Amino acid sequence: MKDERGKTWDIRDRVFQYALRAIKFYRATQARKDAVGRILGKQFLRSATSIGANIEEAQSGESRADFIHKYCIAQKEARESLCWRCLIAESGVLKKPQLDPLIKETNELVSVITAIIVRAKKNKPGNA
Repeated sequence: MKDERGKTWDIRDRVFQYALRAIKFYRATQARKDAVGRILGKQFLRSATSIGANIEEAQSGESRADFIHKYCIAQKEARESLCWRCLIAESGVLKKPQLDPLIKETNELVSVITAIIVRAKKNKPGNA
């Protein structure tokens, strides 16, 4: 996949960069004196960093089915991240324009991970 500057991204690199952005975002929510923001920020951090962890686990999958399963978990975590991010935006914890780029990236990650899952299932032995 290529970004707007034409750089090719490996999904593992992309989710690693996403996790780093999640850490920065979490720090921003923790700096505020808003208890709700702190809780939502922590939930987002957990799901956002879990995406990459599951993709890394998939690289050592014991089977094609295990690989697909780990990617499915990563997909669920990405969708959960989107949920937390949208709650943070709509609740006013942080201003929506600050969150829009990360919401866009989360949606794109869900799409890329979904495509990987579909392709892996399609190329599964026995699927002709």
